[in-house]
Amino acid sequence: MKFHLAINMERMTPGTDIRAVRDHTLEMVQMADAAGFRIAWAAEHHALEMTIAPNPFQILTWWGEHTRNIRLGVGVVNAAYWHPINLAGEAALLDVLSDGRLEFGIGSGAYQREFDRMKPGLDQKDSWRYMQEMLPVVRELWKGDHEHNGEYWQFPRATSCPKPVQDEVPVWVAARAPITFDYAVKHGCNILSWPLTMPFSEAETYRARLDDSIARNGGRYDGTWALMRHTAVYETEEDRRSAIAAVRHVLGQFGNLMMKKGEVINGFPEQVPLEELDGNARVDPAMLEDNLMFGSPDQVAEKLRMYEGIGVDAFLYYASMGMDMEQQKRSLQLFIDKVLPEFRENEMAHAGGTTPHARADPDPPS
Repeated sequence: MKFHLAINMERMTPGTDIRAVRDHTLEMVQMADAAGFRIAWAAEHHALEMTIAPNPFQILTWWGEHTRNIRLGVGVVNAAYWHPINLAGEAALLDVLSDGRLEFGIGSGAYQREFDRMKPGLDQKDSWRYMQEMLPVVRELWKGDHEHNGEYWQFPRATSCPKPVQDEVPVWVAARAPITFDYAVKHGCNILSWPLTMPFSEAETYRARLDDSIARNGGRYDGTWALMRHTAVYETEEDRRSAIAAVRHVLGQFGNLMMKKGEVINGFPEQVPLEELDGNARVDPAMLEDNLMFGSPDQVAEKLRMYEGIGVDAFLYYASMGMDMEQQKRSLQLFIDKVLPEFRENEMAHAGGTTPHARADPDPPS
């Protein structure tokens, strides 16, 4: 199983210096680079201080200038917010500037509040249609001249300038729904899945959806299936309590965005009162500690083996959840020093490529 890092420029209070946040994200990416993580991921979000990412290509270009080997993942652009020519060119330029380290991720967005501002009138539940029209067009523009007359975009013959330096840019699709798994498998895309704060059984559900999609599309899938979890590794009771409190605070803000309940003031979402969320498995402290990649190094390693056991090819260590920046670094260093070595041998064994996923295998390879 390979390891990736996902991190946001995350500003939790108006008193936090954005330059300190900026520097922190780079330090975390550099730690991951030195430790041999394969990909660092940056998201796209708008008008939110907790996820400052108006253009992930800018963030990734900066990271690329200050790292040596780690690949640069767009995780993910919201297709509905872009024009295909613009998106193809931005992505290709990152590939050129990073000497071919681009990992291109595309998805359908998350918050209706964001759509209401960036693409008024579009229901988030319908945004997958934009993604499915966008991706083939971007791939054609990377090859050369292409004319497009689709449902959402129309333009005369044009091409991407520049072109990627990679012969074939790895493409990732964010998938949870069966229709998106089907699309990713059919079109040879890698898959990013995020069970949010749900139990391990949610990841097993995604595995079943992937298997079903493989069965419907010829019985073979050569892509990578990556799964993301909020991660906190700790050895002290103080850090344990701080990590759980931090993620509960963020979930109160996340509940605001998902439920459209509460205001967002100068980019800071008001919290949905935790008493309205208590009793829900997604926010109960004990359930969170169990469901998320939280725990001592030994506990985290044990949880990772569960994901490896259902065929997860890559684990995304999601560092951003409102936790103190110094604690974030302590957690990542513990992961590097005390968890990663247990998986290094397996990671090196698979360095040459991913193992094809066969649906009928009762114990899928990682």
